Amino acid sequence: MFERRIPEWLRHAPAPSVRGFAVLAGFEAVTRGILISIFPVALYDAFKDAALVSSFYFWIGITSLLVGLLVPFLNRFIPRRILYTMGLLSYIVGSGLAITGKPEMILLSLAMNSIATVVVFVCFNAYVLDYIARIELGKSETLRMLYSALGWTIGPFLGVQLWTWWKPAPFLISSGSAVALLAMFLFMRLGNGKLIVRARTPAPNPLAFLGRFAEQKRLIAGWLFAVVRSCGWWAYVVYLPIFSLENGLPEQLGGVVLSLTNAGLFLSPFMLRWMQARSVRLAVRTGFLMSASLFVVGGILGAFPWLTVLCLFCGSFFLILLDICAGLPFLMAVKPSERTEMSAIYSSFRDVSAVLTPGAAWLVLLVSPISGIFIAAGGACLIAWHISGHLHPRLGAKRMRPA
Repeated sequence: MFERRIPEWLRHAPAPSVRGFAVLAGFEAVTRGILISIFPVALYDAFKDAALVSSFYFWIGITSLLVGLLVPFLNRFIPRRILYTMGLLSYIVGSGLAITGKPEMILLSLAMNSIATVVVFVCFNAYVLDYIARIELGKSETLRMLYSALGWTIGPFLGVQLWTWWKPAPFLISSGSAVALLAMFLFMRLGNGKLIVRARTPAPNPLAFLGRFAEQKRLIAGWLFAVVRSCGWWAYVVYLPIFSLENGLPEQLGGVVLSLTNAGLFLSPFMLRWMQARSVRLAVRTGFLMSASLFVVGGILGAFPWLTVLCLFCGSFFLILLDICAGLPFLMAVKPSERTEMSAIYSSFRDVSAVLTPGAAWLVLLVSPISGIFIAAGGACLIAWHISGHLHPRLGAKRMRPA
């Protein structure tokens, strides 16, 4: 009689690898990237009020912030694999709601997309820390960016093009990508992460380290750099497409410009080399000063829409420079014994900027046209530039100098 054997890949789950996590990140980039330029345009097209759209983003940002804070608590009662799956299902259901084309369904889709992003982000990073050795984290991050670059580069342009052709198309593609992401997750069989035995002492509460954080000016400055940089991206990604529509520019312009900006990610190795030949302090100051100048000039030239778009587009490349260097002052100031707790505090910059930017924009639009948002973002960058003047001139020099 022939012996029937269960295939090896069914009896033993494949070991999670750096490439596997990069593939997950690639699918997520497609899922989110193809819709990132759609939501501002679709909401403005539905409600015809930039201030109202800002209020929507503000309250959704508040909701995402609360959900992000609740995820570790919920994970005590809900297995991580279920939380991750729920996040992916939120992507799928949200896209399905937006296909109806109803304004309230598009708004609900944006909310579900934002909540899904927070849940998936927290669970994904927990899986990476569980399965990827510390020495491999650098390789993992590099490969993740490489696999994500295509989705973030082509997605915004393709999404807007498809939306003008047939409005449900980008949501169908995003939903299909989320299904592929879910299938890949199930294939990897990550489960609930590695089994961790009960600690003998209670885990430290990151909130207990807020006092230590507040006592260190370098940490506060580094966190502010991250918040301001993220606010600049929010102003660029959300309000540039709305500005284009208000001034009669093509609907596709926001997606095209954002795709061209994301293509600038491929310039990051050259930016890194430029920074290494100089200093972190100079790179941070250059990024904030040039971003501030171009955003302010773009806002002042609001009566000339194409010039405004050109200024903001050029300014976005300096935001990419800040993505490379603006986090280093914080990371280099953290004590090794406090890295875990301070990292939890540092990561809050995303949620804080997601609340601050639409909230500030909401107020600006009460007294100014939408171009005033770009001036406000430039002003915030100018404040960060002034603060960065207090960084040590040789910050990071020893680590960046070749052996």
